[in-house]
Amino acid sequence: MSYFNVRVYGLIINQNNEVLVSDEEEYGVRFSKFPGGGLEFGEGLLDGLKREFMEECNAEIDILRHFYTTDFFEKSSFNDSQLISIYYLVKEKAPLQLVFKTKVFDFDSEGEILQAFRWVAIKDLLVEDITFKTDQVVAQMLKDQFNSI
Repeated sequence: MSYFNVRVYGLIINQNNEVLVSDEEEYGVRFSKFPGGGLEFGEGLLDGLKREFMEECNAEIDILRHFYTTDFFEKSSFNDSQLISIYYLVKEKAPLQLVFKTKVFDFDSEGEILQAFRWVAIKDLLVEDITFKTDQVVAQMLKDQFNSI
């Protein structure tokens, strides 16, 4: 059976025009993406995004504006679902209390699910360094918008 998988992501851009990237490993599969994740049944997009930021970053956020919604077919890398991903520009309500890394996949722990965060200058962001197709579209959009400033 095929089904839709709705995902919501937040783009935090700091004063240095760097975007927050999440490096993750789940069950041996490594990927780099923007913070966020799957919507739970009964949850609205904005509430889901706020929950995801609390779970992943232990941070409350303000949602500034919609940035992008998937407008092409993308099959999940993990199951038979069709992904629909919605991205918002967000701002943290207080400084993020995370350990920021400079190297990709620089995890502090071991286990089934790992996560590390790093700031990447938008001008230096390589689209191919972001794993998933929709995130790559968003990375290119960020580059196009912020490199023209």
